[in-house]
Parts: sequence; C-alpha cells; structure tokens
Amino acid sequence: MKRVKNTNKIMLIFLGTVLLASSCATTSKENNVQKAAAHYQLGVSYLNDNNIQPAFVEFQTALELDPNNKEVLNAVGIIYLMKLEDHRKATEYFQKALKVDKNFSEASNNLGIAFEKSGKYNEAIEAFRAALSNPLYRNADRAFSNLGRAYYRARRFDDAIEAYKEALRRFSDFYLPYYGLALCYNAKGRYGDAAAALRKAIEIDPAYKGDKEKVIREMQDRKLLAGKEDEKDIEDWLEIMNY
Repeated sequence: MKRVKNTNKIMLIFLGTVLLASSCATTSKENNVQKAAAHYQLGVSYLNDNNIQPAFVEFQTALELDPNNKEVLNAVGIIYLMKLEDHRKATEYFQKALKVDKNFSEASNNLGIAFEKSGKYNEAIEAFRAALSNPLYRNADRAFSNLGRAYYRARRFDDAIEAYKEALRRFSDFYLPYYGLALCYNAKGRYGDAAAALRKAIEIDPAYKGDKEKVIREMQDRKLLAGKEDEKDIEDWLEIMNY
C-alpha cells in the first residue's frame, strides 16, 4: 500500500513538472509574439520615414521571435519590392506570408505587383484575382487598378478597361485607373476617350491638380530613368496630351 502511495506521489510530481514546463513554454512563446509585434511596429515607423536599413533590421528581429508572423513577412517583401527592387526575394516573402494565411489579400496583391514587375503577367493576374476573391478586402480598388495594369501588359485591353472601371466604381476619385484607361483607349484607337481619361487623371491627381505643364516636365524627367515598359507608357501619355 505504501509503495502504491509513493508511486502515485511520483506520478503527481512528474505531471506537475510537465504542466509547469508546458506553461513556461506557452508563456515564453507569448512573450516572443509580443516582442515581435513591438519590433514590427517600430519597423513600420522606420519604413514610413523611409529609413530602410533600421526598418529591415527590426523586421528581421521580429521574424526571429515569431517566424510565422504574416504581417512581418509581408513587410519584408515590401522592402524587397519597393525599396531594393529585388522582385525574386519579394515574391519569396509574399508567398511565405500566404502559406501562413492563404486569404491574406494584401500579400496576394503585393505578390501580383512583384510578378508584374518581373514580366510574369499571367501570374500577376492570378494573384490580383486571389486578393479580390476576399469580399472583405479593404483595398479592392487598388487591387482592381493593379489587375487592370496586368491585363494591359498582357495586351488584354478590354479586360483591363473593365478592371479599371471596377476600381472606379469603388472609388470614383481614384486617379490611377484613369491613367490606365488612357493607355487602354489609346491602344484600341479610341483617341478621344484616351484624351478625356488622361485629362481626368491629371485633374484629380493630387500631385498635379490639373497642371498639364508640370505633368509634361515630370514625365520627361521620369522617362530618363524608366524601364522599357514604363518608358513606353510615358511616351504614350505624352502623345495622348497632343490629341
């Protein structure tokens, strides 16, 4: 009887040790998640101030603490995409974020941009449509505008026009779709519509507020540094202004 009691006591001690270890592990994980969130917020602050290096360091620290944080993975992808122009690495991080949450529409939208900049237009279209499959996605207007650009690059002009119009149905004063519509109408030989769309874009674009001469000067400057596709867009816009 005494041996049974001793055995039960040993089992209780063992179970208590296991529960304590499990509790400590859970607490440690929660602490890491909280620390990662703090590093992420600091990284976002740096990124908003265009301080790329410290932002990158903070995001990497956050990932060391919480490797499956989809927001951090997406943020690192944004740095590679927008600041370092490393489209392959950007794609890698957006795909990692989507492995964590396949319904993470912001990562799908960013993945589409990375594919489009890599010349992978069909993959870009698929990614943008995946982002838009989420009815709760708050930035659907931007995703539709991006989808329009991908369709335009793939020379699917009618699909591009419809995507741009969908963006405008969601946000009527969104200027980017009008720039895209101008290019689409121009490609289809609808020169009057192209001119009207471009005038509207320049009118509501907060960078220009209708100042056509400023647009021409800045586009000519941008053309000097633009890649092949962007250079062609600028040439077309400048031509449309003469209609």
